Amino acid sequence: MKQTEAGLLAASGDVVVIGGGPAGLMAAEQLLAAGFRVALFDAMPSVGRKLLLAGVGGLNLTHSEDFVRFCERFGAAEAVLHPMLMQFGPVQLREWCAALGIATFVGTSGRVFPREMKAAPLLRAWLNRLRRQGLQIHGRQRWLGWDEGGQLLFQGPTGSSRVPCRALVLALGGASWKKFGSDGHWYPLLQARGVQMNPWQPSNCGFLCPWSEHLRSRFAGSPLKSVVLSLPADRDGCSESRMGELVLTAGGVEGSLIYAFSARLRDMITARGSATVLLDLCPHQTESGLVPLLQARPARRSLGSWLRSRLKLDAARVALVFEVLGSDKAHEPTRLAGALKALPLTLTGTTPLDEAISVAGGVALTQLDENLMLKALPGVFCAGEMLDWEAPTGGYLLSACMASGYRAGQGAVHWLQGQG
Repeated sequence: MKQTEAGLLAASGDVVVIGGGPAGLMAAEQLLAAGFRVALFDAMPSVGRKLLLAGVGGLNLTHSEDFVRFCERFGAAEAVLHPMLMQFGPVQLREWCAALGIATFVGTSGRVFPREMKAAPLLRAWLNRLRRQGLQIHGRQRWLGWDEGGQLLFQGPTGSSRVPCRALVLALGGASWKKFGSDGHWYPLLQARGVQMNPWQPSNCGFLCPWSEHLRSRFAGSPLKSVVLSLPADRDGCSESRMGELVLTAGGVEGSLIYAFSARLRDMITARGSATVLLDLCPHQTESGLVPLLQARPARRSLGSWLRSRLKLDAARVALVFEVLGSDKAHEPTRLAGALKALPLTLTGTTPLDEAISVAGGVALTQLDENLMLKALPGVFCAGEMLDWEAPTGGYLLSACMASGYRAGQGAVHWLQGQG
């Protein structure tokens, strides 16, 4: 196989990092700081593309809430991620930003953002520092696995190459956002090497509802602001509610409020075929207070007009009530009051994997040691979304990616030092 220029440039490197997102860059930074030569490969023309995408909404870096509660957001993966977040968590992330010259602030929701509310200045400062430390970056290089001699195989615009290295850090992302390079193509490569992989599942995703043509055509894209979503009580009588915003889509619902419950809803749909949530469309009124208001509607006034004028419900909320309750039942004040406070929405599935903000699945956490080295492949470390963990939006995803990249980089340093 002909070795291209990219392969020759990396041939003298101690470590190869594959994946130029936050986890990969953070791992590279640890290795460079320890004095190792690092070559970073990415399938895209430039690195940090998903980070720049996240910056469109202001770049939610992390969250300022109590650290114990912060760690609890990672659910089943909390025990594994907790030590990493202790080492490089929200506080350390803000200090790291400050060292790059990026000031941060805490928003009213507790979320942490760069003061400029942009990702580009942070990424630019970070890459400048990494390049000064000697990082080699090779774009448009797709990883194809290993050859028979253990060298890394890449395919680039000018051909294929073999690249040797002493240690390897994989930070290849999940399987959503294919246009930014996270397509999960590496999944069978690790599986073929005896690494246990868990199936991909969408996380922080939208959900499907069987809307009528009227609702799809008239109200797709309409936001439902300041509504309360509740999960019905489980077998132990426990339920959970949260206020936020939803968006009606042509096929169902999406938005930060539904994302907060996405893991449980997805698992319920897998187990039962559907999941039902309850929406409180009038969170500042009681059901008993709504009944007389609805009973007072003059006969000459239409119900829709009365709901909009008297209860200040927007057209999307009114349409949703009629969609779920039906026009006959909606005209019964007692039943309508109950629906306004607890409107049941039946969710029948998730939106496609590639539309999800993040994913569950990937490398099973049991396959890694405490330094994120694969037990089946000594000298190979994994970080970021390619690991099987998930978290809600709100700064948790980026925090865990950075923390795992930090741990994988540190782990690779210790392993290399132990190899002499």
